[in-house]
Amino acid sequence: MGLYLNHYVMPLAATSPGGVDIIVKTRREFERIAASHIKELLPAAEVTPAPMGYLGVVFVGGLGAERWRAAELIAQKIPEADRVLVVEEAVRAEPGDIERAAVEVARRYISPGDTFAIRTTRRGTHSFTSIDINVRVGAAVKEATGAEVDLEEPTKPIYVEIFQDTAAICTPATGEYRKMRRDKPLSLQNLRKVALGQFVYEGDEEAVRKMGERIGRAAQTFEVGELTVLLHKPVPAKTLRVFLDAVEEGIESRYQIQIKSYGRSVWRVPVYVYELYQYVRDRSGEPIVVTDPKGDYITHVKERLAELFRSKRVNILIGAREGVPPGVFRFASLVVDLVPEVTIATDFVIPSIAIAIVAALEEAGALPKYAGKRRRAPMQDKE
Repeated sequence: MGLYLNHYVMPLAATSPGGVDIIVKTRREFERIAASHIKELLPAAEVTPAPMGYLGVVFVGGLGAERWRAAELIAQKIPEADRVLVVEEAVRAEPGDIERAAVEVARRYISPGDTFAIRTTRRGTHSFTSIDINVRVGAAVKEATGAEVDLEEPTKPIYVEIFQDTAAICTPATGEYRKMRRDKPLSLQNLRKVALGQFVYEGDEEAVRKMGERIGRAAQTFEVGELTVLLHKPVPAKTLRVFLDAVEEGIESRYQIQIKSYGRSVWRVPVYVYELYQYVRDRSGEPIVVTDPKGDYITHVKERLAELFRSKRVNILIGAREGVPPGVFRFASLVVDLVPEVTIATDFVIPSIAIAIVAALEEAGALPKYAGKRRRAPMQDKE
């Protein structure tokens, strides 16, 4: 007989005919849409969106031995389902009970050559944390199976979904997607070498302000080493002031978002002002790359670009309405065209050059690879 959630009529147990066989996770407020489509797909199933008021969750029951086939159908047919979990065991939400149930599931599910991680999500108030469960259950599963812990890319993750006083031990019917995976190229180290030389954008005050903000946000998005606003002819003082203020506002706006959302330190791009020709003289001996449609397609010179990025700093010159004067080309290490037959709008050049550089360096084999974090404990906390 399955355990029952408080104030909820469907028992959370895979072995009970009326029990919860599948837990579907969605974006918040998409659970009713997903539930409607799941009901159309599986007419005989009991489908409950937002059980106990928990948004982003759908319970699917009444499937019995067909639960895995049903889970695979949901994964294949319902895009609103971000994660589809098959309930293997349901027990009281007590660490000892959870540990014993998880070990039983692991013995059926995990082989010594596999890697695993415990992913715990708690809903309700408990005397333990998700980390407590991850550590305790992870240690027990490792001992029982001989499998190794891999928090980033486990071949056999186990999910512990806790709803108040009931815990479901689940296996996934959907894969995991993570930002960083082994062998993905790492770009920040090389982007930090980039020193952008950006011409002042001229026009009416509102256009200058908007362009400055976009340029600032773009530079900060990629956390380049520096941004220098270049003057190659007389510019009205008001235009320069509006442009510089807007660039700083764009940088600060993006920077504040980054420090709130990134789990690492963030580089705030410094801004300088220089005269173009003195800038070129000052950076003599350093790599200088000019962006211009008359240059070589960037992927055709990827090996040369990789050589330039062995330097401590790579200077990249970007025009605005007017291109970089041809006389500067003679002092450039490379003149590159980012997209043949296309003249890129000023506010799109920084994102385009950053992405093109990363792609070219990756093709040249010049980027380091993500090797994964050092394994420390069998846990992945999520409250």
